[in-house]
Amino acid sequence: MIANSVDLHQDMKRNFVLDKLLEQGITKSQQGQDIHLLSYEELKYELVLQSFREIDVAKDANRWF
Repeated sequence: MIANSVDLHQDMKRNFVLDKLLEQGITKSQQGQDIHLLSYEELKYELVLQSFREIDVAKDANRWF
């Protein structure tokens, strides 16, 4: 029973990240793999990469240096 709830929790986390990527139009990973086939950790990595792409570096407030 506990194993099922842990699996369910992991599936929910994975589906949440997957939905966020799909909402932003991401269907393939950086390596060209379908995101539906990626693990939770790989999906998190792709979401982080996408968040970096959203930063507008042309604005002074968003510059790192």
